[in-house]
Amino acid sequence: MNIQFLCPRWGSEKIPWSVFLSNVKEAGYAGIEWFPCGEEEELQETIRLVRKFELEYAIVMAVLNPPVEPSAYVAALHEQLAGLCRLGKDIQKPLFVSAQTGREYFDERQIADCLTCCEEISRQSGIPVYQETHRNKWSYAAHAVLPVLEKNPNLLLTLDISHWFCVSESYLEDQQAAVQKAIAHTRHIHARVGHTQGPQVRDPTAEEYAAALEAHLAAWDQYISQRRAAAAPQCTITPEFGPWPYLVRGNPNGNEQEEQWRLNLQMKEFLERRYLLNK
Repeated sequence: MNIQFLCPRWGSEKIPWSVFLSNVKEAGYAGIEWFPCGEEEELQETIRLVRKFELEYAIVMAVLNPPVEPSAYVAALHEQLAGLCRLGKDIQKPLFVSAQTGREYFDERQIADCLTCCEEISRQSGIPVYQETHRNKWSYAAHAVLPVLEKNPNLLLTLDISHWFCVSESYLEDQQAAVQKAIAHTRHIHARVGHTQGPQVRDPTAEEYAAALEAHLAAWDQYISQRRAAAAPQCTITPEFGPWPYLVRGNPNGNEQEEQWRLNLQMKEFLERRYLLNK
């Protein structure tokens, strides 16, 4: 199975695209994960540049300027998601879209409307749309996602379990049925290490975060094992340590962007050794 590592554009927005993509290529990533914002022609030119560097890309999105009223929110979701799925149709399509949808207070019907919207656009565009597990969204916690998965057997996830650990203030030792169900529906991983009191650790190799790292690895290992058992030709992982205020600086005098880049590259290389070299 081919494991593709994607580099987040998040946190590197001020770096010129040509420089950023050159760095991504040199670091051995297969592509990027990116929230396209701006004028359409500018975004199309970025996709041309990604193709020039022989890289893949995935889209991550949330509704911009989200309406409070749920039906208006779903209409905005439809418009924005459909627009993103049209961007690269004549150049290079994204591998998938990782969509952060809804809100944590949406009821069952409102969540279903979000999922129906995403399913419709995915079917029309031919681009997989995964629901990202994320605080502040309908997928904010393991216990909230479990019944939705039980009712929607074809629903696929981007699993960022750091959010669930933070929300629960636990490593979900007592919610393993929900975790196992989520892993079975997962098709992409955001490999950021959080802990019970926050979504991102200072350094995943630090001794004080050993339990946090092991909790994340337990989920990620199962994801890889299940995809291999399913004979999946490839799977994707984005090391997604973020910038401030996610970033907890180990060196208060250091360069924040360089620290974020180091953390993500460190995680990529760690997981490459774990999953590619030690199969």
